[in-house]
Amino acid sequence: MDSIRLGIDTGGTYTDAVLLDESDSVIASTKVLTNQKNLATSIDRAITALPCAMLEHTRLVSLSTTLGTNAIVEGRGTPACLLLAGYDERQVTRSHLQELVAGGRCILLRGAHDAAGNETESLDLVHAEKAIHDNLKFVTAFGISGIFSVRNPNHEIALQQLVRSMTALPVTCGHELAYSLDASRRAITVALNATLVPFIDQLIRSVQDTLNAHNIDAPLMIVKGDGSLVTTNLALQRPVETILSGPAASVTGALHGISPDNAIVADMGGTTTDIAFIVDNQPVLSHARTKIGQWRPMVDSIRVLSIGLGGDSEVGFGGGEGLVIGPRRVMPICLLAHRYPELMPRLKAHTEMTPTSRSNRFAVPLFATESQLDNLSATGRRAWILLSEYPVEIDTVVKKDRQLARTIAEMVRSGIALYTGYTPSDAAHVLGLMNHWSAEAAMLATKTWRRQMRQIYGWGRRSSDDPRDVARVVHEKVLDMITHAILQASLNTNQRPRSKSELTALHHMILEGISASTGQSEQSLLSLSYDPRYQLIAVGAPVSSYYPQASAMLGLRLRMPEHAAVASAIGAVVGTIVQRQRVTITQPNQGVFRVHDPDGPRDYIDLDSAAAHAENAASSIAYAKASAAGAVRVEVNIARNDNAVKADEEAQPVFFESTITATASGRIGQITSASSLSSNAAP
Repeated sequence: MDSIRLGIDTGGTYTDAVLLDESDSVIASTKVLTNQKNLATSIDRAITALPCAMLEHTRLVSLSTTLGTNAIVEGRGTPACLLLAGYDERQVTRSHLQELVAGGRCILLRGAHDAAGNETESLDLVHAEKAIHDNLKFVTAFGISGIFSVRNPNHEIALQQLVRSMTALPVTCGHELAYSLDASRRAITVALNATLVPFIDQLIRSVQDTLNAHNIDAPLMIVKGDGSLVTTNLALQRPVETILSGPAASVTGALHGISPDNAIVADMGGTTTDIAFIVDNQPVLSHARTKIGQWRPMVDSIRVLSIGLGGDSEVGFGGGEGLVIGPRRVMPICLLAHRYPELMPRLKAHTEMTPTSRSNRFAVPLFATESQLDNLSATGRRAWILLSEYPVEIDTVVKKDRQLARTIAEMVRSGIALYTGYTPSDAAHVLGLMNHWSAEAAMLATKTWRRQMRQIYGWGRRSSDDPRDVARVVHEKVLDMITHAILQASLNTNQRPRSKSELTALHHMILEGISASTGQSEQSLLSLSYDPRYQLIAVGAPVSSYYPQASAMLGLRLRMPEHAAVASAIGAVVGTIVQRQRVTITQPNQGVFRVHDPDGPRDYIDLDSAAAHAENAASSIAYAKASAAGAVRVEVNIARNDNAVKADEEAQPVFFESTITATASGRIGQITSASSLSSNAAP
């Protein structure tokens, strides 16, 4: 009882908590609804539901979260300022960086290096100082990216020092987050990092306050996207590394007590479905191919396909596509009525009114930073007060105060408020596959949604009016999307990305092949099937409603772990600390080998000397990063990848580039407890 570990996962819909003993057995668990407006409330409720006597023996608290992933998928980043040295307007436009900084600024500065790390244009610090001053009051963080900063970080370091001399706001450089030359993706990574700081800061502080209230004095860690752990201070400096924290912890948790050699892991939550792979009993990692929504940040993470499909995904009409689900998240009507049962008469009234595009639509508050609230207009402040008091019925507000309705819509777009709507969770309640919330409200919402789809959009005129038949159509669409996503993730593991038409054709072939093999249709001469060595492991609260049927459709063996609903919370406390550092060696001129380490380029006349320096630099940095992350008994492994070719057997190889990767790992040691979280780490 002296080695209890507490794992917490704060997701978009649920907050989970588990207690593990010294043998890694789950001895208690709980699941409560997440209150986005006050995360501390949800965390407190989850911890309170655990046995108090056991909490007294907690020696470690670890946290995983889907909040960063959800914020990116839903486009809810907070305002940031990007200082881009050497970039041009074309790169900014092509990378859609303006969409990422959420009302902030993308500032183009003169100053550049070339691919060899040589300065080609001096840095314009005068312009930079003015830009920093002009944006201080409107953003929550700064991000800095230089066009070739991974080859020479001097300009980024100078800008970082300038920002720190003018403000206490967080600031991160591209060379600190990424190692590859793709400048546009590196800028995207920096932008995501800057816009996520307030989300992670709020989450960490909520956990800290709750731990203090429960007299839990234990170190607090956070799960990174590769499944390893870091201290909260490091997570606040590099929140982009936590964007796949929830899925990574789910993979680790899914494997808890299971040792599959090869598996597909699917984690379905309220907002996203995340698909990862286990090969030779190890999660498949990715630096270049992980995709979150429409973005591909440069972070070491478990290779995951994340799509906007969850229990809270909005079900609607997509024109020529017909029925569409997600990626926008809304609050399910069954959950709305569960929280506010006094709204049932209004939901019943909706079934009897002429439907509009706003039927089933209320608005509730989400998360807002102090900066966002301070910059609200008078109407915005009035709207926030109304939302904080009670859900606002949008149809009523449109008729009475269009300006207020437009302001609420803008607040939803900016991510500080949330609409309600019809969701897969509502359909599952109608079908009896779920019973968490109000089945009666789900039935009413289904009737209203059916009339809305028919009378406004002309969809499904010949379908049954029975709510169960309508809900079944939605359920089958979810199954189709799940099986399609698993197939897409499977095909894109080590091959070129498949086109939409290819995926659709292969999807049909696999489903038809499985159906034929089970005697449900005529046998085909050609069929496709999954490698029998692979199984499907499904975790997350909604999976029991969908994955038994989805696995059968794909011909995969299904395993749902005993504690599948709280897999992320389990994964949060069974991980270790891992830190990596990469150093590149290039040959700018014949006979010159240049090491590009974070202190700047250094030249050698032979490759062996350059490699020795690169290995020492990478090892030292990785070791220091692992120690700072809270690891003890750190071990460092070195991997070297040379890019060289031979013209023939007798010729000397032609050297292009070498990458030295140092991986430092260790167990969690004595680190600062949650109660001493640095106030300087975040705004």
